[in-house]
Amino acid sequence: MAALRADNDALRAQVQTIPALQAQIAELLAQVQQLQARLAKDSHNRSKPPASDPLGRKRPRSQRRRSGKKPGGQLGHRGETLHLVATPDALLAHRPTVCTACPALLDETVPVAGYERRPGYDLPPVRLVVREHRALQVRCPACDQVRVGALPAEAPSRAQYGPRLRALAVYLVEQQLIPYARVRERFAELVGAAVSLGTLTRWVQQGAQTLRPVEDAIKAALARAPVLHRDETGVRRAGTLAWAPVASTGRLTHSAIQAQRGSAATDAILPGYRGVSVQDGGKPYRAYTNCRHALCNIHHLRELTFLEEEYHQAWAKDLKGLLLAMKAAVEQARTRGAPALPNVERRAFVARYHHLLAAGLAANPPPERPPGQRGRVKQSPARNLLERLMLGKDEVLAFLHDLTIPFDNHQAEQDLRMLTVQQKIAGSFRADSGSEAFARIRGYCASLRKQGVALLAALETVFIGQPLYPALD
Repeated sequence: MAALRADNDALRAQVQTIPALQAQIAELLAQVQQLQARLAKDSHNRSKPPASDPLGRKRPRSQRRRSGKKPGGQLGHRGETLHLVATPDALLAHRPTVCTACPALLDETVPVAGYERRPGYDLPPVRLVVREHRALQVRCPACDQVRVGALPAEAPSRAQYGPRLRALAVYLVEQQLIPYARVRERFAELVGAAVSLGTLTRWVQQGAQTLRPVEDAIKAALARAPVLHRDETGVRRAGTLAWAPVASTGRLTHSAIQAQRGSAATDAILPGYRGVSVQDGGKPYRAYTNCRHALCNIHHLRELTFLEEEYHQAWAKDLKGLLLAMKAAVEQARTRGAPALPNVERRAFVARYHHLLAAGLAANPPPERPPGQRGRVKQSPARNLLERLMLGKDEVLAFLHDLTIPFDNHQAEQDLRMLTVQQKIAGSFRADSGSEAFARIRGYCASLRKQGVALLAALETVFIGQPLYPALD
């Protein structure tokens, strides 16, 4: 009996520890789920670049849908090919010397019966052309004073490289992202020009300084744009983390590099904007109350994909399909030239949106506050997304109510992409001046590229001292 009583006491003690063990198991299971979800994040379900995906992981499926078109050039597409020219630069005649049917010789006295034309396109030998500027001294016949001609801005010193070579160097460094050392190698091999690293750096700074008024004009034009795309990314500068915000439209781009992130950086790039700002859900953009906001729904599609695959949330799959259906309906309305979606169709979409959010909130109730805990209680990723979609429904569905507002923020992301490529190539910026020059020249080149302007010719005008301005309307 004594032994049985001891066993009963031991069992009762173990039973009393079961709730604590269950709570610990639940906590560990939640931690395991969080770690597994973290490992499952990649470019298809989070806003991460594809280059960050693990090498062994299967390539994620794109969010794009099939267009139904066959691969290759479409009907009506203008192909690119080489054509005959009326007056070639050089004419090379290839005359047969012996007849293949008989042993007769075909010398110059035999007339030509016809010919076949085959043009060959090639580069001429590349070499530097020396153009000497002379400031002529002329004695005035009336007053006998000697007057000296004014030298152009492209000849500031006794000897210098011309604007075309400077434009090519800046184009290779800033637009094509070729490192300075490799640009020097190419100049040495192609034209025999031994351009120093300091000279290349000075040309970049000269171009950036000349483009300062052009940048101010682009910023002023963007401030008047009815719809503006905004985004930012991190860069390394002088061993520290800096931030590169961008503001752009389909025709203009302005980028900068700031030491800090937040409203101070966004104020510096484009203050006082009053149109429609398309961006992600970053908090700094919320500080602007003078403009309307529209959120990038590609971010929402990725997060819904994550919840569908990792947390098996049925409402997430349905909501993702609803957003894509809204996008398709808006694109069809734009194609028809309609000013807006029909009210009945739009109200049906909004009602379905609220219904799916209600289903998601019911499946993800708010967490209970542990005894004695103060502050905000940590919520699940599904609950956080649902609250953002509910509280920010006007920004999420802005594209549905106004056809001039895009569904996503691809425009700003594309303008930031080459900055990310530059960081992969160079690693970081060594100085503030280099990063500021890069941002200004890249914004200028991106604006001209959107408008179909040849960049080399435009950069040449920069070093002549009369930069070509992009169209600001």
